[in-house]
Amino acid sequence: MSDQVASLRQPSAPADAATLAAEVAGLIVRALNLDVTPAQITPDQPLYGEGLGLDSIDILEIALVVSKQYGVQLRADSEENGRIFGSLRQLVDYIAAHRTK
Repeated sequence: MSDQVASLRQPSAPADAATLAAEVAGLIVRALNLDVTPAQITPDQPLYGEGLGLDSIDILEIALVVSKQYGVQLRADSEENGRIFGSLRQLVDYIAAHRTK
């Protein structure tokens, strides 16, 4: 019985990741004034280029709002940026691992 109570008290990681993904998708849509809803950004859809169609200026804007919202330090000259901004899921994973807020 105590296992059931413990599982009710602890949020599951997938739910947290899904909540964070929805939050980040909303930030992206608002920051860039996109003509899509946050729900239309699928987790594995590429953000840059063909997927969502963002360019380097858009990525810089996203980096700014992510930094302000979550305290994540992103550098424009980082070799990891291609991976970090590869998709919503990759960005969310990076935020979850490095957030300070």
